[in-house]
Amino acid sequence: MIELRTYVFIDALQPQLAAYMATVSQGFLPVPGDACLWVEVSPGMAVHRLTDIALKNTSARLAQQVVERAYGSMVIHHRVQSDVLEAGHALCEHLGTDHSRRHRCEVAWQEVIRGMTPDHAVLINRQNRRGNMILPGQSMFILETEPAGYIVYAANQAEKAASISLVDVSAVGAFGRLTLAGSEADVDEAARAALAAVESPSFT
Repeated sequence: MIELRTYVFIDALQPQLAAYMATVSQGFLPVPGDACLWVEVSPGMAVHRLTDIALKNTSARLAQQVVERAYGSMVIHHRVQSDVLEAGHALCEHLGTDHSRRHRCEVAWQEVIRGMTPDHAVLINRQNRRGNMILPGQSMFILETEPAGYIVYAANQAEKAASISLVDVSAVGAFGRLTLAGSEADVDEAARAALAAVESPSFT
């Protein structure tokens, strides 16, 4: 029995998220404006068959594949949205399910920390080398979701909504984690957008 844990469609990758994904991508690098589909299943090994189906049925490119014992995830992208959507339809048909039956996203933790101290900002910057840096005095929003893959959609919608810096977007494993920073007003706006996104993730 294969469980569809995460299924989320991103209509247009935002510049920071596309750049961040490229730092961890093992396949074809996404660029801003690409449509993207993030799928996570359990058990992890099942993701190989889904990857094969997506690539053979469409022109979508594989950006990333992570295979763990419990969970497996794949990320495909293409400039043409219909190619990505068609790949998603093929995956669901193979699984004998519908994307609406994916696991519901649960928020495990969410918090805004205002006026970051220099010590705190430096420590976070040392731990997260792929994204942007938090500057002392900025506000920080942190979000943790289960399943993990939904955090990517939250990050994309947050970047659409406000002028923020993406610091960390971790979307594999049991939980997804997002860290972003900016002015107090921008972080508040981005946080609202991220939380709204995980309440109703897109699949079209």
